[in-house]
Amino acid sequence: MPPASHDQNFKNLILDYPRQALAFFAASEALDIDASVRITPVRQEQLKSRLGDRFRELDVPLLVEWPDGRREALLFIVEEQSDPARFSIHRLGHYCLDLAELCRTDRVVPVVIFLHGSSTIRQCLELGSERFAFLSFSYLFCILDELPAEQYQDSDNIVARLNLPNMAYPRERIIDVCAWAFRGLLNLEPDPEKRLKYMDFIDIYSRLDDNERLLFAQHYPQEDQTMMTWSERMRSEGMQKGIQQGILQGMERGLQQGELTVLTRLLTRRFGPLDAATRERLQNATPAELEHWADNILDAQTLEDVFGQG
Repeated sequence: MPPASHDQNFKNLILDYPRQALAFFAASEALDIDASVRITPVRQEQLKSRLGDRFRELDVPLLVEWPDGRREALLFIVEEQSDPARFSIHRLGHYCLDLAELCRTDRVVPVVIFLHGSSTIRQCLELGSERFAFLSFSYLFCILDELPAEQYQDSDNIVARLNLPNMAYPRERIIDVCAWAFRGLLNLEPDPEKRLKYMDFIDIYSRLDDNERLLFAQHYPQEDQTMMTWSERMRSEGMQKGIQQGILQGMERGLQQGELTVLTRLLTRRFGPLDAATRERLQNATPAELEHWADNILDAQTLEDVFGQG
């Protein structure tokens, strides 16, 4: 398993299942996120030039909007951290402040997913003197290897089921945990392409050795045969090439639409309702143009400045 894969693995998971991810990783703030809520990924690459390369490993922020107006929009900032020693609450706080300024909102919910717990994880930050605290910052967090796997073995949240191998359980129960995760994937995900994609996710984080794979086949022959059937059917050279191309194109279209939605919202908030010509220009823009215009918003004094800076 490539050592730098965790961030991308969880980024894919959050983009594919944003509602389920927020419900699992940020349950206290996700109670009102139902099917009517609009969730838009704010593409990280769009923000890179303003926020700096040091934030490159952070996952995609999610803009959550309630069309019926019962709650104001929230910006969830979700970060995966595989090594607790590398986590910096100062860096997270800096990132949240920069992103809040860029999106012109103070309604920000930072969430950190830790694969492993540690006594060194700092959970809150206060800046000030012995007399006053001038800045107080904390965040929601989920420490996966401290969650009991048995508690989630029948969960109807696919993000929880896929993360069962990352939770707490005796190692001798790993084949049971894999079976629970695999059944969840088959029961909760009808899309064959995503099934194949997240079979790999389960395999990566279960880390079965040869003996454990043999035991899995012996104790769960039906599940093992189903996995083999899916793999053989879907991993043929031509089929797999088409799947990968479709996934990449679909993600690119989704991320570009997300950029357009967020940029339109920011322009409207900053300069008022957009005329038909401006909306048409946004609809016909390339990804590079959307990214460039987003970079211009903070410094622009007029709508023309957004589109006119070279």
